[in-house]
Amino acid sequence: MRNGVKKMEAFIFWSRWLQAPLYLGLILAQVIYVYLFLNELMHLVQNAFGTAKINETEIMLIVLGLIDVVMIANLLIMVIIGGYETFVSRLDLEHHPDHPEWLSHVNAGVLKIKLSAAIIGISSIHLLKTFINPDKLTKHAILWQVIIHIVFLFSAFAMVMVDKIMTQTLILSKNNAH
Repeated sequence: MRNGVKKMEAFIFWSRWLQAPLYLGLILAQVIYVYLFLNELMHLVQNAFGTAKINETEIMLIVLGLIDVVMIANLLIMVIIGGYETFVSRLDLEHHPDHPEWLSHVNAGVLKIKLSAAIIGISSIHLLKTFINPDKLTKHAILWQVIIHIVFLFSAFAMVMVDKIMTQTLILSKNNAH
């Protein structure tokens, strides 16, 4: 009976590798974002220096779009590297010269907070684009963007508070064990 339980536990532990293709898919999505970024950057350069000059507001909207793509790409990197490291397998990068500082203390809680901050940043860029060019959306759509952004803010705050409570509880339980 115990041998069967051990095999089942080994199989359950092995199942984490089923996530590896998901992270590879996110890397492909990253490649697509690089392509989109380069296309949008080329569009900006052509319009800024071409015959059809664009105004400052249009340049600002394009640049905000570029920043949005970069922030989404950063979000992807956090999910790919942090998620793989946390849920699939350790990355042997301790001696790599480009080892990200945040990776040394990543866990599910830290990853959630970093992701929340990135989502708030992306939402902020979208709101800024909306406020720069409000005529493109109805007041109802703008109101919903603001409400959704506020929900993101409260959600992130709640995650930080839960993480803080869990960390304090863990510290207290370790102290009481000694």
